[in-house]
Amino acid sequence: MSAVWHPFTQHGLGEPIPLVSHAEGAAIFTVDGRRIVDAISSWWVTTHGHRHPRIVAAMREQAERLDQIIFAGWTHEPAEELARGLRAIMPDALTRVFYSDSGSTAVEVALKMALGYWQARGEARHRILVLEHGYHGDTIGAMSVGQRGVFNRAYAPLLFDVATIPFPAGGREQATLDALARACADPHAAAFIVEPLVLGAGGMLMYPPAVLAAMRAICADAGLLFISDEVMTGWGRTGTLLAGEQAGIVPDILCLSKGLTGGAVPLAVTMASEAVWDAHFDADRARMFFHSSSYTANPLACAAAVANLAIWREEPVRERIATLAARQAVRVAALADHPRVTGVRTLGTIAALEIGGGGDGYLAALGPRLLAFFRERDLLLRPLGNTVYVMPPYCIGEDDLDRIYAAIFEACDAL
Repeated sequence: MSAVWHPFTQHGLGEPIPLVSHAEGAAIFTVDGRRIVDAISSWWVTTHGHRHPRIVAAMREQAERLDQIIFAGWTHEPAEELARGLRAIMPDALTRVFYSDSGSTAVEVALKMALGYWQARGEARHRILVLEHGYHGDTIGAMSVGQRGVFNRAYAPLLFDVATIPFPAGGREQATLDALARACADPHAAAFIVEPLVLGAGGMLMYPPAVLAAMRAICADAGLLFISDEVMTGWGRTGTLLAGEQAGIVPDILCLSKGLTGGAVPLAVTMASEAVWDAHFDADRARMFFHSSSYTANPLACAAAVANLAIWREEPVRERIATLAARQAVRVAALADHPRVTGVRTLGTIAALEIGGGGDGYLAALGPRLLAFFRERDLLLRPLGNTVYVMPPYCIGEDDLDRIYAAIFEACDAL
C-alpha cells in the first residue's frame, strides 16, 4: 500500500490512482500501457505540452552548472535573465519581479506587499476586498481571500476577515460595481484581488472585459491597490498572454505561476509597480520585505522559465492558441443543444459547461461519477462538481479533441 497522501483526494473512497510512467505532448502514459489524453493540462500548468524539448534541454544544461543557491543577498544569471525577459513581455508599469514557488505563494507575497505598502505610508489600511466565488490557493492568506466553504471550512479560525464583492453575473454587473465602490470607500480598504475574466476553481465562471476594466477604474479612483491573480489565466489560457490585456488594464501587483515554466517545474513571480517597491525601499533594515523560501528563484526553475519565454518569442504560440480556441468553440457549441447541458461557455483555450441541474458545488454527487467515467475512457478530465471543463495543452491534435468531446457527449447521455 502506498504511503502517499494525495491532494484533493478522499482516500476513504478507494478510488484508483493510476501510476504514470512518462508523458509526451498532450498525453501521459501509465505503467500498464495506457495513453491518457491530458485534457486539463495537468491542473492547468502544461502550456506547450509535456517535456517540451527546449525546456527540458534548458534544465539539463543548467543542472550541469548550478542547481540551487540561497537567493537572499545572492543572485544568478537565470534569475536575472528571466526578470529581464518578464520586464520585456509584461506591462511596462510592472517594474519589479519577486520570485516564489507556487500560485499560492505568489498570492501570499502580493498580499504582504500590499499591506507593507500602506504601513510604509503610515496608513492603517488592512482590509482586502475579494470577488465572490474566487479561489487563490490553499495557504492561509490565499484561503482567506478565497470563497469560504468546503475548501477551507476546517481552517476558519485561522482566516482573516475580508470584504466580499458579488460576482458580476449576467445582468447584475452594475450591482457588482456599486458594491465595489462602496467597499473602496472604507478607510481601512487596502487592495482588491481578482481573477481576471475567469474564476477557475470557483466553477470556470466568466465575466466580460468591460467589467474588469470598470473594477480597475473604481480601485484607481479610490487609490486602492489592484492585485491581478493571473496564475491560471496567464500565459495564453484566455486567448491573450494575460487576461487583463482584453480589458486594457494594468494592475499594481500581478501574480504568475503555472505556465511560467511551461508547466515543467514549480516557479512563481509576483510583479509589482515601482510605487510598491519604493514603499519597501529604505536604509532601515526593519522596513525590508520579509518574505522568502529556501528555494526562491531556484536556478533550474528559472532556466525552464527562460526557455518558455524564448518559445513565446520564437515559436508561433499565439497562432497555436487561436487555432485551439477556434477548435474548442466549434466542438463545445455542438453540445449546447443537448437537453442535459447548460451554461456552455468558452474563452480562449478554456471551454466549460454544466451537466445536469444544480448540485452541491464542488461536492456535487455527479462529480465522482464523471471523473470515473472519463478515467475509464483514458481521459484526464477533472470536473468541478457537475461543471466539466476542457483546458488542454496548446499542442493537442484534432483526434484527441474529438475523443474528449465524444466522451463528454456520451457522459451527458449515460449519466
